[in-house]
Amino acid sequence: MAPPLGNNEGFIGRAVRRRALLTGAGGAALGVFGASACSRVPDEGKVEGGDLLDRLRDSGTVRIGVAGEVPFGYIDENGEVTGEAPAIAKVIFPRLGVPKVKAVPTKFGALIPGLTQARQFDVVSAGMYINPTRCEQVLFSDPDYLMLDSFIVKKGNPHGIKGYEDIAEKGLKLASGTAYAEIDYAKAAGVKSVLVLPDQVAGMDAVAQGRVDAFAGTNVTVRTVIKNNPRVEATKPFQPVVDGEPAYGAGGFAFRLSEKNLRDAFNEELHKLKESGELLRIVKPFGFTEAEMTELTVEKLCPPAKGASS
Repeated sequence: MAPPLGNNEGFIGRAVRRRALLTGAGGAALGVFGASACSRVPDEGKVEGGDLLDRLRDSGTVRIGVAGEVPFGYIDENGEVTGEAPAIAKVIFPRLGVPKVKAVPTKFGALIPGLTQARQFDVVSAGMYINPTRCEQVLFSDPDYLMLDSFIVKKGNPHGIKGYEDIAEKGLKLASGTAYAEIDYAKAAGVKSVLVLPDQVAGMDAVAQGRVDAFAGTNVTVRTVIKNNPRVEATKPFQPVVDGEPAYGAGGFAFRLSEKNLRDAFNEELHKLKESGELLRIVKPFGFTEAEMTELTVEKLCPPAKGASS
């Protein structure tokens, strides 16, 4: 389900995507919008300023795309949108003069097509990993977090699992979530087969029942799901490595290529949150800590923008 893990010049490490690996179900959708007729898509090599921010101010509402993943962005039991990314959006957009934030739930693989092609929402607010392939399709904000990986294992970690290499060398059974970047990381480390499960809850159950030896996910996702389950535990967070380079899991907000003005205004407010320490206070209720805060920029994670052709 993953694109080639060869050299990606122009960015630090490997910003391989979390979820939606651009092939298979999610990638099919991306392939469609990449080749379809375009509506106001910039000429190749160009990024426009756009007037969406003015229009959002006039309407008073911004539509955010979320993908139902705890703790990044989801609808809670009361029908309210929550998660680290929507929580940030609820602070930044009112400061930009857009008081109301309306969630549009969709599948993760449909987020970019929903933004750029169907225009179901104005911004992707789902903690999406920033990587060069996606940077050709959308404009990213600077990342609001940098994530390490972890495993769900049985209590006591009987196999002594610390990283993907342990899974490969010991011939253990590994699972991960649908279209998780961790699938790529595991295969790059020599894991021959990864059981794909719907989400981290299914992964925790599979480990507890002994169907797999470990479930791979982001550190925050793993920590969140194992709470109050005495049969499993989380391994120590670690930095995945692909081809000898760090695979950075840095997530941010995605905007249409034509809306640089909105992205830049959003970035300005995001940096104010970082400098004041307010960003950490906003995301802390969702399991994020100082360890997940980052000063990485989108320029370091993406090659020069190539734009998109119609």
